[in-house]
Amino acid sequence: MRQVVMYGPGDVRVEERDDPQIVEPTDAVIRVSATCICGSDLWPYRAAEPVDHQVMGHEYVGVVEQIGSQVRTVSVGDFVVGSFWASDNTCEICRAGYQSHCVHRVPMGMIGTQSELARIPLADGTLVATPGMPDADLVPSLLAASDVLGTGWFAAVAAEAGPGKTVAVVGDGAVGLLAVLAASRLGAERIIAVSRHADRQALAREFGATEIVEERGDAGVDRVKELTDGLGAHSVIEAVGTQEAMMQAIASTRPGGHVGFVGVSHDVAIPGDALFMSGVHLHGGPAPVRQYLPELVQLIWDRTIDPGKVFDLTLPLDQAADGYQAMDERTAIKVLLKP
Repeated sequence: MRQVVMYGPGDVRVEERDDPQIVEPTDAVIRVSATCICGSDLWPYRAAEPVDHQVMGHEYVGVVEQIGSQVRTVSVGDFVVGSFWASDNTCEICRAGYQSHCVHRVPMGMIGTQSELARIPLADGTLVATPGMPDADLVPSLLAASDVLGTGWFAAVAAEAGPGKTVAVVGDGAVGLLAVLAASRLGAERIIAVSRHADRQALAREFGATEIVEERGDAGVDRVKELTDGLGAHSVIEAVGTQEAMMQAIASTRPGGHVGFVGVSHDVAIPGDALFMSGVHLHGGPAPVRQYLPELVQLIWDRTIDPGKVFDLTLPLDQAADGYQAMDERTAIKVLLKP
């Protein structure tokens, strides 16, 4: 099969690899219908993380081709959506709703799903079958549920977005934009999207943003407070992963408010005195997407939401390097790859 491999920073190739096989009786093998490039894939691409001949990708939808002898909840021929963490969905941590911290978790990024086929460990706890074979136009939205929609949803839940709340979203990548959508679905009264890019601002408004703040850092904090009578937002979502974004999120939150942080942290260190004096709640980390998948799949299937709009460039798998370059240069929000 063909699979995307990052040889080093900025060096993305598509090469022939052995087809995956069933290894454990709880495995499934799927034929990938669509996969994509994640903002987190850009960290090694930009040399912010070490990388050396790493298979890439952790977002995927496809059709089940093989199942292990212990797989019970999906069958050969099912169209499935899976989380970017494989989980058993039965351990005590999973049952509490934190499948991304499952005691048996497997990071799908180590297996790589920017490929024609993929082995899915712990298939019963990881994969959710759709009600039938989806129409082609639903596939991008179902793919979004595999990570960025589920991550944005978790961020909004962690920030306790809801009726009567003002929500601010720091970050205008796919996760930030879909956090806007999630906050809107959860009933937020006002949603402030922090973005400097006109195309992303337009999509944020389409997803439910009521106001746009273009300023960043301290200026961005001042603007959010100006819009909230000097108090700050009730709920703030951090969807970047940098020091500036985290501190902007905390400082934009009113005392007693909640910060949901899902940006993959890089050299973020929160000063203890600033945190102590802020009076805010912090909750986040790797999103337990599997917790939300059944609900999100149904919302997409019923055409209630259309998160697939975050994909503004579709390329064949063989042109993955072009997709990475487009996202790195911010000429694309999110790139869908067709194997």
